[in-house]
Amino acid sequence: MQTLELEIKTLLIDALNLEDITADDIANDAPLFGDGLGLDSIDALELGLALQKRYGVTLSPDAEETRRHFASIAALASFVAGARKL
Repeated sequence: MQTLELEIKTLLIDALNLEDITADDIANDAPLFGDGLGLDSIDALELGLALQKRYGVTLSPDAEETRRHFASIAALASFVAGARKL
């Protein structure tokens, strides 16, 4: 799972053009929104599209479920890993 978390961190940095951040700067369990990394809804859309392109995952139209998946890098990795098994 650590490899997947690193891949997602790199994808996040590349997709959102975060030039001043490295993968090491992002804690796996840190919030991606608000007080954490500070992402916003536009960032979520861009990241969601990048995840769909890279891993072929489909995000749920249920906003609450999507918020859970986007809570942290660890949550995203768990979602992607689970979606890959389907």
